[in-house]
Amino acid sequence: MDTATHPAALVVGASGAIGGAVTDALASDERYSKVIAVSRSEPVLPRHNVTWLRTDHREESLARLAGELGTLDIDLQRVVITTGVLHGATFKPEKTLEQLDADAMHHVFHVNAVVPALWLKALTPLLKRASQCVLAVTSARVGSIGDNRLGGWYSYRGSKAALNMVLQSAAIEYRRRAPRAKLLAFHPGTTDSDLSRPFQRNVAQGKLFSPAFVARSLLSVMDTMEPDGKLAFVDYRGDPVPW
Repeated sequence: MDTATHPAALVVGASGAIGGAVTDALASDERYSKVIAVSRSEPVLPRHNVTWLRTDHREESLARLAGELGTLDIDLQRVVITTGVLHGATFKPEKTLEQLDADAMHHVFHVNAVVPALWLKALTPLLKRASQCVLAVTSARVGSIGDNRLGGWYSYRGSKAALNMVLQSAAIEYRRRAPRAKLLAFHPGTTDSDLSRPFQRNVAQGKLFSPAFVARSLLSVMDTMEPDGKLAFVDYRGDPVPW
């Protein structure tokens, strides 16, 4: 088996709340000799043992980054992709069908489903040569079709359901092409971040989690995963989420 010698971890979306906390946790984990953080912007207070790379998440940018990573002597053992969007300056989650807007839907689907799919494409060569890798993408319980009892939030729900299907198809393909990789769709719960801030008043007491808590939960769940050719969809406790 031709693998590199230096255990490494990669965090995509490292300038966000969850991504930043995951980066900090991995940087403190002695199992990884190299942590690579990817984001649109550079950190205000970078860690000395973290390599930061910038991207706009376009295909050509991801191909360039993947090429750079491919030249490094690393064994990619953990990948966390935390890119996501729920609302913006000109749009918010829809409560009714009348509130649907095509441009907003395209944007939400692109960020939440297309960008992670492009990362899977770009990382395939690295995952094929990894000794064993767990790759987690932040999904959401509201993307569960079976758990949808309230409706609404069309773009966000639909994009996360689409993400889950992309990951399911990728897990099937990786069973053949990168059998030492395990894919995970992770529901972090409601995290104290810019994404959730407009909706935090409706969160039950004790259910608004710090980014550090979510990072610890995610990495603990990842440590329990073994490559089996299947996609896992679990929450911050490690409990399965209905599809």
